[in-house]
Amino acid sequence: MLRLVVDRSWISNSNLSKGLADDVSNKYLFIQSYFCCMNFSLREATKQDAALIADLSQQTFFETFAADNSKEDMHKFLNEQFTRGKLLLEVMQQDLQFFLAYAGSEIAGYVKLRQGKQPASLGKAKALEIARLYAVKTMIGKGVGKGLMQKSLDIAKAKNKEVIWLGVWEKNQRAIDFYQNWGFEKFDEQDFLLGNDLQIDWLMKKLL
Repeated sequence: MLRLVVDRSWISNSNLSKGLADDVSNKYLFIQSYFCCMNFSLREATKQDAALIADLSQQTFFETFAADNSKEDMHKFLNEQFTRGKLLLEVMQQDLQFFLAYAGSEIAGYVKLRQGKQPASLGKAKALEIARLYAVKTMIGKGVGKGLMQKSLDIAKAKNKEVIWLGVWEKNQRAIDFYQNWGFEKFDEQDFLLGNDLQIDWLMKKLL
């Protein structure tokens, strides 16, 4: 991984005006972030990736939600509602599209896109759903989510969609903040059953 190290003290101690120094500093930080993440790559999944996606789906779901839910509810969900067998079949569905993110040769995350099914509160708008977007735990905060989100927006625009939307657990503040930073706004709610626990998901959308 190429990493650009910036000595910000040089900027602050130079003869640059404060406004110009801040601008230069921000540009260096942007370049640093870009180069740190430039070895990520994305590819569309194929039917041959079914096992990889199934295992990755269970892994990232557990990593994301196990700490905030009971062992009993997580076990029931993963073994009855979110089973490997059901996940294997998803890749074969025509209305679903998956993209995989890699850091070098290491799997870093994935996004699942779905079209056709949408809540009544969206009306007749041409919409694409981000059904799942996850980074593996060790890759959170390293740009994987940003890359997958940008890919989702690109796909939605290429399909001439008017809206892109998603569901997110109301208690998952990190994810809510991430989506709001991308311009998503809450427009509805829906139930989500995790094991025996009936939870509330926020539905969020972004106009394209």
